[in-house]
Amino acid sequence: MSSLQPFHLAFPVNELEKTKEFYTQTLGCTLGRSSDSWIDFNLFGHQVVAHLNPEELTKTQTSSVDGKEVPVRHFGIVLEWNQWHIFSDKLKQKGVEFLIEPYIRFKNEAGEQATMFFLDPSGNALEFKSFKDPEMLFQD
Repeated sequence: MSSLQPFHLAFPVNELEKTKEFYTQTLGCTLGRSSDSWIDFNLFGHQVVAHLNPEELTKTQTSSVDGKEVPVRHFGIVLEWNQWHIFSDKLKQKGVEFLIEPYIRFKNEAGEQATMFFLDPSGNALEFKSFKDPEMLFQD
């Protein structure tokens, strides 16, 4: 598999200071550039940018997947299997309130994956997942 380039994602937030605290203290992001209306974060090597724009925030709609209500609009990272477990344990220790608690989907089947969902302080949904076999990421 070739080396992936970092992606860039911009998303709305309703308050920069709480966003900065959450992304740095809870998720472990490092800071990039910023202004009085946006902040760049390094999220596992990817550039995510929080833009102050409360008017764009809406209640996250959900869709039923495996009997769980998954936020339709969400973003996150696909982590290495052990890294996901370490990260999920850290989030639990920090008291993150999960929309969908960390769990394993398709256990002992093709496509076995670990996943968890939670919200940032502005209500943006994040999913962090991992595949037991990374080759299954784009398999059907």
